[in-house]
Amino acid sequence: MTTPPLRIAGLCGSLRKASYNRQALEAAGSLMPAGMELSVLDIRDFPMFDADVLAAGMPDAVRKARDAVRGADAVLIASPEYNFSVSGVLKNAIDWISRGDDQPFAGKPVAILSATQGPLGGARSQYDLRKIMVFLDALVLNKPEIFIGMAPAKFDAAGALTDAPTREILGRQMAALEKFVQFVRRGRAQP
Repeated sequence: MTTPPLRIAGLCGSLRKASYNRQALEAAGSLMPAGMELSVLDIRDFPMFDADVLAAGMPDAVRKARDAVRGADAVLIASPEYNFSVSGVLKNAIDWISRGDDQPFAGKPVAILSATQGPLGGARSQYDLRKIMVFLDALVLNKPEIFIGMAPAKFDAAGALTDAPTREILGRQMAALEKFVQFVRRGRAQP
């Protein structure tokens, strides 16, 4: 009997096609252990969160993303740092996905990475993102932490992550995420 793959929902906090965070998310997908699959969610069509829009019904793009998060074994978030915090588009996506009594982040393993052009690699945005995930009862992978600072020097013109030390630690985070998902599953198993 074949074990089904671990489904990882990817959430990128930048809409730019050549975003370093999107490139880092794709690199993480390529470095996942066998048996893990990354599917990056499309949040481009999310409206700005508005309770009046929600009262009229969950937008289709949001509903699809919520279903994907709910059905995933884990979530991998790549977050840029805007003005020392999480990007507006990422916060908006999390605000939408987390609406309702059945919000899908609760009890979900989540790993975080960030890439920035500056030297700190998004540490401040990750701090804020971790606080958001705590409120949502997500189970955030603690280590290894991934802060890809000075990102332009670590990706080539085609968007491939070429920096060997960064690839190595990112691969370690993906292996840790796989083990974390299995740990969470064992904790939920009934005796």
